[in-house]
Amino acid sequence: MTKRTKIVATLSSLHYDRKFIAALLEAGVNVFRLNTAHQTPEEMGEMIDKLREYAPDAALLIDTKGPELRTSAHGDDLDVVAGQPLEVFGDIQGVSRGSVLYLTSNRFLETISEGSKVLIDDGALELIVTVKKADSVICTPQTDGVIKRRKSVNIPGIPIDLPALSERDMEFLRIAAKKNVRFIAHSFVRTREDIIRVQEFMRGEGSDARIIAKIENQQGIDNIDQILDHAYGIMVARGDLGIEIPGECVPPAQRMIVKKCIESKKPVIIATQMLHTMIENPRPTRAEISDVANAIYQRVDAIMLSGETANGKYPLEAVQTMARIAEEIEKHTPKDLDQKLHRVSNPLLETLARMTVRACESMPIRAIIADTLTGRTARYLAAFRGQIPVYAMCYKEYIKRELQLSYGVEPFELPRYPSRDEFITHAVQKLLQKGKITNDDVILVLAGSFGSTNGASFIEICQVKNILATAAK
Repeated sequence: MTKRTKIVATLSSLHYDRKFIAALLEAGVNVFRLNTAHQTPEEMGEMIDKLREYAPDAALLIDTKGPELRTSAHGDDLDVVAGQPLEVFGDIQGVSRGSVLYLTSNRFLETISEGSKVLIDDGALELIVTVKKADSVICTPQTDGVIKRRKSVNIPGIPIDLPALSERDMEFLRIAAKKNVRFIAHSFVRTREDIIRVQEFMRGEGSDARIIAKIENQQGIDNIDQILDHAYGIMVARGDLGIEIPGECVPPAQRMIVKKCIESKKPVIIATQMLHTMIENPRPTRAEISDVANAIYQRVDAIMLSGETANGKYPLEAVQTMARIAEEIEKHTPKDLDQKLHRVSNPLLETLARMTVRACESMPIRAIIADTLTGRTARYLAAFRGQIPVYAMCYKEYIKRELQLSYGVEPFELPRYPSRDEFITHAVQKLLQKGKITNDDVILVLAGSFGSTNGASFIEICQVKNILATAAK
């Protein structure tokens, strides 16, 4: 493994043939994201089947639309003029026409007030509420422009009580459950109840998929601690977040969320416009390189590409660029062996994981082998952000896929063996076959001796050739 930060690449239903997927994997992609906002359920189902064939070890992440507010799909595109008022109603079936604009829900009327900003199409147009009525608001456009159908609507600082799951979301999630997709990134998570609602729905469909909470508004930031209690991981989705809160507030929010995720052993993904100019150009800007580097300096688990790989002209180059940045910056990432962990369910495992990473700083250890039934041991190791690769030996295919999102962890599938000596011998043999270690390397093994539910209980440091010699007797 030449980089420890994972890469998430978004795919579109127009471009995901075998050769393309193989090239992305070779370049460093670990997780493929499918965005339900830009495909049908049938297209998504077909993509999942093909990706399982083309990239059986890669993890898949399904991104829902979540509880979003949009302009109505019905009626006309509205030409607006600065200073000329519009009347805004809420009705998903409403027809926009003339000086009347309909949004997909009327829930915003409960909390909006005079003076509130209404931002259309990712902030391209700004309206100011001047009059609030019982069933509508009068808004004044601040610039000339066109309000098109089905465009995003943001009302910064105003909480809107929208359902956590739409009927459309449920349609996609049923397919994801049926096909055993491990990661669901749910949009616009505001409170823990949003996460619980998705978890309950997936359980009802027979799935225990891991829910990644997308933080995209001030509510999500304010409730990050309770969200972390229930989510498997976090995605800092800076597109809508940068509209919902002032742009200068996004970097400190990102830094705070990353810190809390690492302390909680929860994977954290930084997303949106990381190499945006590579959609059209073969090289990124220096500012984009610095943005990616900053995320890696903060020690995030994963960095994400969106349009760059979904519909850009240079998808492979974008992944290669991101991988090169990660590999270089990781050489200079500060160590923190005194990292404090929260939400600790196994104090012994925390201690052993900390000792493991610390030992790698003072001894010539070339690899860590982790015995992990549920992925917990590997995630504890990942939380300390060591520089030695962690090779996680998993016993279930879906655990191997889950660990594709954890910093510095490379998962392998291995049968269960009755003794720890057999486990160590077979794990070493697998890594030798894969070219990950050599006979002369010193390795550290973190594993358990007291059954699958008790977690890791010992550390062993030894040379590979000595393990093989003992096994041969």
